[in-house]
Amino acid sequence: MRNKRNFLFIGLALCFAVIFGMTSTVMAADTIRIGVASPFTGDLASYGDNIKAGVNLKLKEINDAGGINGKKVELVWGDDLCAPKEAGTVGAKFAADKSIVAVVGHLCSSATLAAMPIYVRAGMPTISPTSTNPTIGDVGKGWFFRNCYTDDYQGKYLAKEVVPKLLGKKKVAIFYENNDYAIGLKDSFVAGAKEAGIEVTGVEAYVAKTTDFTPQLTKLLTAKPEAIFLCGYHPEGALIAGQARKLGFNGPLFGADGIDNVDYIKIGGKATDNTYLTVPFLAQSAGPAGQAFAKSFKESAGRDVDWMSANAYDCLGILAQVIAKTGPDRKKIRDGLAALNSEATGYKGVTGLTYFDEKGNCAKPAFVKMVKDGKFVPAE
Repeated sequence: MRNKRNFLFIGLALCFAVIFGMTSTVMAADTIRIGVASPFTGDLASYGDNIKAGVNLKLKEINDAGGINGKKVELVWGDDLCAPKEAGTVGAKFAADKSIVAVVGHLCSSATLAAMPIYVRAGMPTISPTSTNPTIGDVGKGWFFRNCYTDDYQGKYLAKEVVPKLLGKKKVAIFYENNDYAIGLKDSFVAGAKEAGIEVTGVEAYVAKTTDFTPQLTKLLTAKPEAIFLCGYHPEGALIAGQARKLGFNGPLFGADGIDNVDYIKIGGKATDNTYLTVPFLAQSAGPAGQAFAKSFKESAGRDVDWMSANAYDCLGILAQVIAKTGPDRKKIRDGLAALNSEATGYKGVTGLTYFDEKGNCAKPAFVKMVKDGKFVPAE
């Protein structure tokens, strides 16, 4: 009897496995699953909130309109903390799940660089709304695309346009975080500064989660810079702004898209006034589609749109358009993304026209905003 009961249990287990396996297959066939990788917890969770707000708005529009070729889209969230180790874990999970056909992400360049070799081996098409490090296109080996400019462009734009023409300054101190994003941005700015005749008076590095920047700032300020480049992310940038003001620095601060977060102002307070930033999207400078998007975003999110949300919204839109033509197959999606390679074939989104070169990079303009009276506004 014991053997018969064992056979019965095994038989029932196999039946349930078959039934549930068929169910999951049917469910997978009825949906198109896309991974979204960003920091949804931790110090940079506000960035992840931006990504989530953007893709969720586009997701609702897609599914309300009937999905993609009649199939609903489902998003699978991966919390990478903007850290390489966690990004590798998320990447391995996404790559192993055959029901996930593409990834929107990662957000931070260091995270993207860590995950891309995994995606390349698995043949997973990936589009990042925010990763600007210029080396990612080489690591991606044809499986990586981005809906934002690179730091090669952004750093030189800051050096050649923002500092001498907008700020009217010629002497700059650089304070950068020791990560892939900030290092690439710093190197690009230094190259641009040399070409533009801008003097770099000093360069200091810091690590994430640092709270006391007084020693490095004191050293940088001895050379009497006219402006300070906040080369990193907003949590540390806000603290640096406050401590620089306490040390008597009253000149302009400037940074790139990593500083662009409302928490920069919340943390730094009045010290953040007179900060200038380059961003890939500015609602006030957008076309009709961008203006309409900014309005609908505010209605759904209850706040003004940010560039990360706009880029994430367009990333999901790009994938939806491609999948509608190619079907939910990883290789075909990659080929479909690569086919968006000219102005004629590009995707017309709220952030403008997006098309890719052979490394997955796109040509996008930079816009400049500033902090004035405790608010982000277009630069004067």
